[in-house]
Amino acid sequence: MKKEDKKEKTKKYSNKEKVSKTEKKKHQKGFLWFLGVSAMSVALLLCCQFFFANTITGKEKFYDNTKINGIDVSGMSVAEAENVVLTDMLESRKDIEIELTCKDKSWTLSGNDFEVSNKIQPIVAQIAKYGKDGNFFQNMRKAKQIKAEGKDFQISYTNVLADIDEKINDIIEEVEQESKQASLIFQPEAEEVFAVDKGQNAVLVNRDQLYQEIDNALKTSKKVKIEIPIIEIQNQIDLEALKDRVLMRSEFSTSYATSSSARKNNVKKALESFNGMIVEPGETVSFNETTGPRTEAQGYKNAHIIVGGVYVDGVGGGVCQASTTLYNALILADIEILSVNHHSLPASYVPLSFDAMVSGSYSDLVFKNTLDNPIYIKTSADENNVTVQIYGQKFEDGMSIKKRAELVKILPHNGDKIVADTKGEYSNRILYKGEYLRIKYPREGYESKGYLEYYKNGELVEEKEIRHDYYLPQDGVVMEGVETPAEGMIIPASDVKIIKPQKVTKANEDAVKNKLEKTNPSEFNP
Repeated sequence: MKKEDKKEKTKKYSNKEKVSKTEKKKHQKGFLWFLGVSAMSVALLLCCQFFFANTITGKEKFYDNTKINGIDVSGMSVAEAENVVLTDMLESRKDIEIELTCKDKSWTLSGNDFEVSNKIQPIVAQIAKYGKDGNFFQNMRKAKQIKAEGKDFQISYTNVLADIDEKINDIIEEVEQESKQASLIFQPEAEEVFAVDKGQNAVLVNRDQLYQEIDNALKTSKKVKIEIPIIEIQNQIDLEALKDRVLMRSEFSTSYATSSSARKNNVKKALESFNGMIVEPGETVSFNETTGPRTEAQGYKNAHIIVGGVYVDGVGGGVCQASTTLYNALILADIEILSVNHHSLPASYVPLSFDAMVSGSYSDLVFKNTLDNPIYIKTSADENNVTVQIYGQKFEDGMSIKKRAELVKILPHNGDKIVADTKGEYSNRILYKGEYLRIKYPREGYESKGYLEYYKNGELVEEKEIRHDYYLPQDGVVMEGVETPAEGMIIPASDVKIIKPQKVTKANEDAVKNKLEKTNPSEFNP
């Protein structure tokens, strides 16, 4: 190859390299220009977004064509929108009238009953943020949509009226009622001793529904009438279960046919204190506390009472027959007795160990309801008898209770004791030696026990000793005059028979047992 050709060829290659380097530089410049334009575009977008954020979202301005309660707030700040909305609500508040009804009752609330609370400010602020929590393009799209279609936000009066919750709650309290269980009405003087109170159903207000209905109504009208939505919970009545709680558990009567009118008065008056009494489970009752002081001021009269084994007149005489009648009815109803005492002398209207002596100062009849349900006490009296009935839950099927008295032993007396009337207490009746006046008869004493017998379908299944008593014997007392009769004076024969100690035999013990098992009244009625 010639030198010229080689040079030419070298020259061509050299020119190609120059062209290639030039083009490369051109490409590099184009790429850098593209990067610059892209960066400027991004910067522009950021600036637009920054500008948009500052003009719309940053200052919490409302989008165009935005309304609150029909008021145009476009471009307003939160404070400006709050002011115009508040002004409108204050003005239209006076036209509000809410009538709430429930069955035959109604309540009316007017707008003047309320103030518009400061709750409106955060609500308006929250509305202002609508469509501004996305990215730039999402927010721009939301703004465009609102501008084209419009958006009307509603603020309910129930959200901003001050005290509306309190006023509506007051109405709700009048409407709502607690469930009241069915119960029994004890009416001891009526032919039907028990009546059934069916109680009442529970009534609850559906609060969420009520507020929602008020909200919805106030959106379309300022005058609304709404029936309060209630939920009624039916009270379940088990009449059979109620009846099982008020069956007669026991009945006991004693006779006072031969008693004086004063004594009858006292017996009846004491028992009247218990007539209609309801004793709840676990409750304890005292006879003395229930009757209160047995004084003339309380309507009690003078009648025979026992003092030191002797019958004397005293206010309230006879109340022990009331306590004894009640006591026997209680034990036959299987009611627990916490305190009971016997008399110093046996009472003829009940067997031994089944009397209940009461005294305001030292002796009481106390009982406790240990059943699962209340007991009900009814008392009654006529001219011949007093009666106590105990009502409560029924006994187990086939169960019944009887009482039994047992005379353990007769305790003999020591006969009469002759005492000289040295104080002259009886000088108007006896004066001289050999003149006698009986003050007190001697009486035998008794050791006795009381039992309760439990029967199941007529068969004795349990026997329980509930009493062990000692009625102490009483010696007789005979007073004798103390003056010596003048010589030749004849002292008339006394009709006082001096009684000597009596020997207890099997025959008279059996006779005593037979007599004491009966409940016929006699002169010995404490």
